[in-house]
Amino acid sequence: MRHHLSKRMFGALVAGAALLGLGAAAQAQHQLNINTALTRDDPIYKGLERMRDEVAKRSNNQLTIRIFPGSQLGKDEDVLEQARAGANVAVVVDGGRLAVFVKEFGILSAPYVASGFDGIRKVVTSPMFEEWAGQLRKASGHQVLSFNWWQGERHLLTNKPIKLPADLAGVRLRTPGAPVWMETIRAMGATPTPLAWGEVYPALQQKVIDAAEAQHPATFGARLYEVTKNLTKTGHFNLITGIVTSAQWFDKLPPDLQKILREESLAAGDFASRLTQESLAGLEEQMKAKGMAIAEIDKAPFVEATKGVYEKLGYADLKTKVDAILK
Repeated sequence: MRHHLSKRMFGALVAGAALLGLGAAAQAQHQLNINTALTRDDPIYKGLERMRDEVAKRSNNQLTIRIFPGSQLGKDEDVLEQARAGANVAVVVDGGRLAVFVKEFGILSAPYVASGFDGIRKVVTSPMFEEWAGQLRKASGHQVLSFNWWQGERHLLTNKPIKLPADLAGVRLRTPGAPVWMETIRAMGATPTPLAWGEVYPALQQKVIDAAEAQHPATFGARLYEVTKNLTKTGHFNLITGIVTSAQWFDKLPPDLQKILREESLAAGDFASRLTQESLAGLEEQMKAKGMAIAEIDKAPFVEATKGVYEKLGYADLKTKVDAILK
């Protein structure tokens, strides 16, 4: 009797464990973990919070979102690899990092490609962009939820005044490692030095690098005004980012949840981008108050210096198509 009872108990424990495992798997399938390098006070993070809340509300908590600021889940490239493997993760990422899978995405990070949010939004909501997103699914197994998360124009952060590309000669300038970013910084006259965003502050402090480039919310959030003296408003990159997840995970969601997730991602992207627009003047005033010199310059020499990047990276024909959308 004891032998049969123990067998029954063991069987029940195994079945229970299996059910728990299935339950955990089901829960994970309906939870999305979003990674971002940005801090909680960034407008993009506030957009992610809105997306989280609206998705939970519309899905009756069938689909939940967790947000991980400060790259808690790893570097963007690492999270993209997790997504390729089918994990329930997403990352706020720029087009330059996706260009390794589908080259066309790289033009979104190209120099002076568009002016402001309203300009670049036309590109990332166009039929042409949807074609790129479809190619990305096939090439790498990634699903684009939306790509209208505008973080602002990127400017130079240096310890000496900059007026012309020639002033950047010999300057080791941090930028992301994607080819379009590297070639642009090189064309502007500096030496591109790829580093993770979290390493920029100590690298500037220890003089491992001489300069950086970033958009206002990121500059302020990372307190780079403490380790650089000059902000030169070159606006060389119009930083548009998107939320990219696993196509394998996304395809397992019921169609109604897929629809909710994409719709709320787009709506939250617009919300966050408008917040970014509204924050820029105030951030400049705060950085000035902390001792940073902010200079408006003639951008024409930098625009001219970076024109060759499109030809060099094979984007000349695509630039013509993008210009047609913008017109």
